[in-house]
Amino acid sequence: MGDTLPHEELRADELGAELGAKATLLQFSSAFCAPCRATRRVLGEVAEMVDGVAHVELDAEAHLELVRRLNVVRTPTVLVLDEAGRIVRRAAGAPRKADVIAALGAAIR
Repeated sequence: MGDTLPHEELRADELGAELGAKATLLQFSSAFCAPCRATRRVLGEVAEMVDGVAHVELDAEAHLELVRRLNVVRTPTVLVLDEAGRIVRRAAGAPRKADVIAALGAAIR
């Protein structure tokens, strides 16, 4: 799963949800996005499998300031955050479960 985005840190109040104790899978979606539904399912399954991992899904249109700040240009975009909310991985498009699990390795130490 994708690139790192150095020096960006997100807080729970910006996301409107608590960060995971170990990592957070942050998904930007849009209303009529079929790959977003598949991504929601995959990230939800991974979050259930791995203790301390949260899945947070945000509607891109409802969070335009954050979308612009993070340069989200398509949905779904997934950011993997470590326990402090630092972005450690980034990917656009629907990810495979194996790729998400591998990306969590960069977030969970």
